[in-house]
Amino acid sequence: MTLKHAEEIAASLERAEKSIQAAKELVAGGYYDFAASRAYYAAFYAATAILLREGLEFGKHSGVIASIHQRFVKTGKLDKQHGKDLNWLFELRSIGDYGATVHVSKQDAEKAIGAAEGFLHAIKALIKEDSNV
Repeated sequence: MTLKHAEEIAASLERAEKSIQAAKELVAGGYYDFAASRAYYAAFYAATAILLREGLEFGKHSGVIASIHQRFVKTGKLDKQHGKDLNWLFELRSIGDYGATVHVSKQDAEKAIGAAEGFLHAIKALIKEDSNV
């Protein structure tokens, strides 16, 4: 892993943390669509960080998600629930960002934050585990 990658990984994890904080503030303000989007991006940034650790970069969200499933969920490094959560967060983000008449509920926005926090925690544990090898 290069110094550049180490800096990008740290920056992605920090961005993930800030996205979760922003999502919580958006829920508190009643902005559930936007909170769901921030929650997804928290998980996305965490996913990007662990893939950078592997030396991988993707141009599309679908590539990031597919690679997480292939390299971490199917191998058992990440719990299957985290894979399901990532998929659900991606779908919920689509509603939040593009749903013209459909909106994210408060309950789903709060659930999204919890899913993103769990995903980020699992990714950080994997990165730490890899660092201790």
